Amino acid sequence: MNIAKEEARRLIDKLPDQATWDDIIYEFYVKKKLDVALKAAEEGHVVSHEEAKKRLLS
Repeated sequence: MNIAKEEARRLIDKLPDQATWDDIIYEFYVKKKLDVALKAAEEGHVVSHEEAKKRLLS
């Protein structure tokens, strides 16, 4: 079985029995966003807190 399918099953198994489709989709969305963010951080594609504040305030 491929890794994505295994991860999807683990994620679904962790949800309560009364989880809705919206709950499942939300969990997948958050997982994908976190995976992308962690990869970016590992590759050094981040800015410091001070740089982020400077960008937001300008």
